[in-house]
Amino acid sequence: MKQIAAEDIKDLCTGAAFLATGGGGDPYVSQLLAERLLSRHGPAQLLPVAEVSADLNVVSIGMVGAPTVTLEQLPTEDEALQALNLYEEHTGRPVDAVIPFEVGGGNSTIPLFVAAQKGIPCIDGDGMGRALPEAQMMTFPIYGAKPTPAVIMDPWGNWEVLDCADPKQFEIEIRARAVAMGGMISSAEHGMDGELVRRSAIPGTLSFATRLGRLLRGHGGVIDAIQAELFALFAASDYGVIRHLYTGKVLDSQRKIIGGYDVGNAILQSFDGEQEPMTLLIKNEYLVAKVGQRVLATVPDLICIVEQETSRPLNAERMRYGQRVAVFGIGCTRHYRTEAALRVTAPRAFGFDIDYVPLEEIG
Repeated sequence: MKQIAAEDIKDLCTGAAFLATGGGGDPYVSQLLAERLLSRHGPAQLLPVAEVSADLNVVSIGMVGAPTVTLEQLPTEDEALQALNLYEEHTGRPVDAVIPFEVGGGNSTIPLFVAAQKGIPCIDGDGMGRALPEAQMMTFPIYGAKPTPAVIMDPWGNWEVLDCADPKQFEIEIRARAVAMGGMISSAEHGMDGELVRRSAIPGTLSFATRLGRLLRGHGGVIDAIQAELFALFAASDYGVIRHLYTGKVLDSQRKIIGGYDVGNAILQSFDGEQEPMTLLIKNEYLVAKVGQRVLATVPDLICIVEQETSRPLNAERMRYGQRVAVFGIGCTRHYRTEAALRVTAPRAFGFDIDYVPLEEIG
């Protein structure tokens, strides 16, 4: 069984920040927390999706809310662990393994240190292959997992049990509770057996994010120098398609916390000023990228941004005027190519009057 140790966390967080498509929360605080807890409790054991036994009791765990909040309201060491322990008490069953909601951002680390604390494995996969802003957009409910019972907990030890059979109603309820409980909460949810995990989880994403982060961090220079290696890494993965969409500087960036989400837009200007500006539409994540009226990429494909001169991934809440950036489009995995998945993740699910066209089909 593979493992992720404290010394791997920086690479994982860098790769996860890239895959987060601007959302998922700034991973720095979660990085420090994971490094401390894995140093204390030992490495987290990674269980490949293909090796998950059909009868395992698996629970998804992470944080829910507006990512900007985590820059000021720091998570505690045992918040997520307590949520999982309370989940076990409520359901009367021990949890055999945990899995991330998403590989993007800080939520990639939480199941790892909870697994290490409890002495159970963390599955090497997740429910998004990226970050997305709403619970019903995870592959778990799309493929049949029930979101509740779910145990939610805030940093002060207050907790509740949610019971919603419908994934969309669960999203409404948990988002409202996140707002009421300070803007960001921990949640243990989407309990499922191993058979459903094998069918629904996007495999190998924690390992992939670590390899991706190692490439980005090990280089630490102008992104152009490793673009060929970056493209080769994605070409050999479940994502497959990757394109360079734009290079320029941040001209404007606006976001507000609305209903528990970071909502806004950003405008990028090419260095030479000859290209039309790129507009990014944001709801926690970068959802639509267009130049003028031409759409270059949309959710559920990934829109990923790095700082041009350092190769560091750029979260939406860290975007500032004058930053020099490179924008990449990456194809979503097969899990999001189905009709059921596109009903809840295509641009129209976010209120945009845009049809989803796969990245590889955009001329």
